[in-house]
This record gives sequence, C-alpha cells and structure tokens, in this order.
Amino acid sequence: MTETPTTARGTASSGTPDAAAREHAAWRAARERDLRTPHGWLSLTALLWPSSTPQRLPGVPGEWWVADRTLFTRPAPGDVAVLVGEHVEPEGPTAIGVREGRSRILGTFLPQGRDDADDEHEVAVEVVLRTGRYALRLRDPQAATRTAFAGVPTFDHDPDWVLDVPVRWYDEPEPVTVGAARPRLVHHVEVLGEVDVVRDGTVTTLALTGSLIEPALLFTDETDDVAPWRLVRATPPGPGPATSSTLRLDLNRAENLPYAFTDFGTCPAPPAGNHLPFAVPAGEKAPR
Repeated sequence: MTETPTTARGTASSGTPDAAAREHAAWRAARERDLRTPHGWLSLTALLWPSSTPQRLPGVPGEWWVADRTLFTRPAPGDVAVLVGEHVEPEGPTAIGVREGRSRILGTFLPQGRDDADDEHEVAVEVVLRTGRYALRLRDPQAATRTAFAGVPTFDHDPDWVLDVPVRWYDEPEPVTVGAARPRLVHHVEVLGEVDVVRDGTVTTLALTGSLIEPALLFTDETDDVAPWRLVRATPPGPGPATSSTLRLDLNRAENLPYAFTDFGTCPAPPAGNHLPFAVPAGEKAPR
C-alpha cells in the first residue's frame, strides 16, 4: 500500500465542453466513493511508533516492539479486543516486515462496545515503514473524518486548466530525497523526467515522479484555500503510452493527498522546485 489516494483515472475528454464537464463530474463521484470506503484515507485515527521494548500502544490490542528490522506483536494480559488476520499468530508472537515507504494491513479488531464484526465497525491495523522506523496506523471506519464527510470542496471545472505539456524523459530515473507531511520523515522517490508548463509567457519546469505506468506531478502554487501541496496524474493526451513526448495535466483533477484530510498521513512532499509561480484555482480545495 502506498500513500497516494486511490482514485478513478482517465484521460480528459476531447469532445464538447458539456461532455468534458460530465466526464469530470463522473470522475469526482468516483473519487469521493473511494474516499468513503470503510478503511480508506478518511478513516485514519492514529499513528503509533513502537520501540525496542515490548509495550502496549494506545487504542490497539497486544504488545508491540521492533527488533532486527522487524515489527513484532503478541497478545497482552487483559486484552479485551483481539487482533485477527491471515498472518496473525493467535498466541503470538507475530512478525511482520514491509519495505521503506510502503505499508500493509496486518489485521483488524473490534473495539470494546461494538457488536457488529464487519467493515463498518472493525478497526484495521496498518503497518508502515517510514525513514527506517516502523509505525502502526489505525483505520477506524467510525472516525469522525469519515462519518461526517460531506464531500471535498472543489473549484468549478474549467477547461482552460487542461494543459498538454511537453515532457523530457530521463534515460534512467533519478533518485531524489524529499520531505514528508510529518516532521523528521523523508521519502526516497524517483524523478522520471520533467515537463514545461507555460503561463503568461513564463515557462516553469517541474519534475515528474510516480511510475512510467502512472507518472504524477506533486506541486505547490499560489492559490489560496488549497492544501500546501497537491497531486495531479499525468496522462497521454490521446491513445498511446504514457511515455509519449506530450502529457496532459488536467489540473481540474488536482487532488489532496491523505495528509490534507487527517493528521496521520506521511505523504511525500514535492521535489525541490516543483512550484508554479501563479494561482491554479482548479481541482480540490483544502478539506479542513
């Protein structure tokens, strides 16, 4: 599991303005359905950092500790809730490892006071590895950020913010270290190439990250009422591979990353210099 929102994807319509607006509305509906999933990004309620000493952590059953670059857990005396999952050893200890920058769901538990063991009530325990440290992230479908969610505020769709831009692919991806939404964390990403965005005669060169299958642009700009940085996925402007000489940036689809919805996202920051020196009143606004 990566720390990027899962969303509906596709190439912006090249038909009539009405068709483009309808396609955008369908994309927005799919985006918000994804956000509303029981254990999606709106369900985050805690980010906990185990130490080398076995100990309880707030709000999660069992004892947790880190040894030999592996995370361990075992049941603790007095547990009311029980962690269950395909890879959880009922008597313990359970060992789990993930790669740097990645994560996986270890199991779920039903908190005390909840009777229905289903996706709407069970808390999922996600194991993440960030900057060499293991953490647990709790995903609770009853989180207020999910149950009170009424949609992401957005700017109106504007076809002028659908940009076809030239791209220069690197012969080999260039590893870059960037910051993160949480203090004292970094991410190691690969820059695949760069694009040129032209506005009012000014050319701004931005680094593309993501993957060749799904290149993406993390960027900041001068707009008020938006998150500190957003993400837009780059697509070919027509049929063909993403490695074409031109990419489409539909800034109406500029997305908030998980950190914008809760305090528990560890999302990567944009590479240095990925700033548009003008306002981009398109896409998603800050949700809080």
